[in-house]
Amino acid sequence: MSRFEPAALSRRTVILGAAGSAALLSVGARGALHLPQGLFTLGIASGDPTPDGIVLWTRLAPAPLEPDGGMPPVSVPVRWEVSDDEGFARIVRSGVARADAQWTHSVHVDVAGLRPARRYFYRFIAGGEASPVGRTITAPAPGARVDRLRVCFGSCQKYEVGRYGAYRHIVADDPDLVLFLGDYIYEDKVKDGDEAVRRFDLSEAVDLAGYRARYAAYKLDPLLQAAHRAAPWVLTWDDHEVANDYGDARDQNNSDPAVFLRRRAAAYRAYYEHQPLRAATRPDRDGGMHLYRTLDWGRLAQFQILDDRQYRGLPACQPPELAERHLRYRSLIPACATLGDPHRTMLGAEQERWLMAALASTRAQWNVLAQQTLMHQQVRIDSGHPERGDQYGADTWSGFPAARDRIFRRWAEVGTGNPIALGGDIHAFAAADIRDPARPDGAAIGTEFVGGSITSLLHDPSYKALAARNSLGFAEDAKRGYGRLDLTPSGGEMVFRGLDDSRRENSAIADIARFMLEPGKPGLNMSAG
Repeated sequence: MSRFEPAALSRRTVILGAAGSAALLSVGARGALHLPQGLFTLGIASGDPTPDGIVLWTRLAPAPLEPDGGMPPVSVPVRWEVSDDEGFARIVRSGVARADAQWTHSVHVDVAGLRPARRYFYRFIAGGEASPVGRTITAPAPGARVDRLRVCFGSCQKYEVGRYGAYRHIVADDPDLVLFLGDYIYEDKVKDGDEAVRRFDLSEAVDLAGYRARYAAYKLDPLLQAAHRAAPWVLTWDDHEVANDYGDARDQNNSDPAVFLRRRAAAYRAYYEHQPLRAATRPDRDGGMHLYRTLDWGRLAQFQILDDRQYRGLPACQPPELAERHLRYRSLIPACATLGDPHRTMLGAEQERWLMAALASTRAQWNVLAQQTLMHQQVRIDSGHPERGDQYGADTWSGFPAARDRIFRRWAEVGTGNPIALGGDIHAFAAADIRDPARPDGAAIGTEFVGGSITSLLHDPSYKALAARNSLGFAEDAKRGYGRLDLTPSGGEMVFRGLDDSRRENSAIADIARFMLEPGKPGLNMSAG
């Protein structure tokens, strides 16, 4: 028997989308507003489930790559419906939202009044047209016993270097949640070269129109849309939602901060407009967004979802002339005096205080730190400057070791239950033990898993040698794919799933590594199966 009722949406419906009811309600009838056809080209989505609710999202865009999406500059009423059944015979919640032109006719509905741990179906209706049907679930009640949780997590889905075959397999895996850890889009212009397997004619995104067009281009992909319809998503961002390797008010080229913050505000606004995020996360007057949060799954699991971009400090060990002359910052750095400065921050003081409180107060059996990149310390050699000796990545936690160690020490000090760190960013699979910084030679206190990339490639022939030197328990850079995490009260399993060929939509997939998780016994336990 399924752990959710009613029975699961058929796979055919998830992939292709439902046609909708023949008897459409007249809310926002096309005749009154003269709306064009094809309003739901960018699909629908749900996200951030609670025990009594869910966020529903869509955007009306009959011409999605145009600046206005092909919509008139007026507010449009959009009916939303949540049903117990796929045919919408038993509608349990419904209402009318407004798709405003100033928010590019996106719709965010915070549905409340639902039952915990239950599967629902949802759709939108506008202009006499119905959207595809989506499937979603609510979280279990607070403190409820949960028999099983399945999460598929991924990151880094650069559009032009691959196709989204990974999502076809994620849908087939039937997860309760899809966790996306950053680089949903890439902001740069598509470059000529052998790596591009598909293209769009868009320049680099630097303003609101550019970021909107970039999200539209990505969201037109039918396999990505299918994955959004199949399960609720929980998202955070990394750098390419704005600009490569940015942090706070600084981009990689040390641009004028005032100019860059205008770009960042445009990127954040477009991110909100295109994701199933609660209205409370809408950008504020200064253009910032409150994205970090927790998500509870009964007493089985808590997710602490981080934002390691918006508030981070400056990269360490940079020659002063780089900022003075607006030159590109150095991504590999030596172990200078400021590298381990305890005042340097990856999360910002407020978010770090929030996280420390969450790690102490959680009563969940499993605690999942959902963040953007590899936390394990990495020492490497710059192939372009081997004379510089050991180097550290300025853009990962290796460039903020004191900030990272404070998290690990907190796990140990307060006894955070069965901590697991999930990451992305590096375009490779990785797994490692996490140890208490106060006892670096002691037993593991947690485990880290980085789940590869959906499409983005890694150009580092030394990756596996580097991984061995840095005591990673597992490393694989040749495969694209995702991670699948199953948790139960008695144990869990992490599976890395790698595509045969990420350039093909219909690529086969295989399990490339499997790790067993045992409550109270942290550390890697790789399964022979």
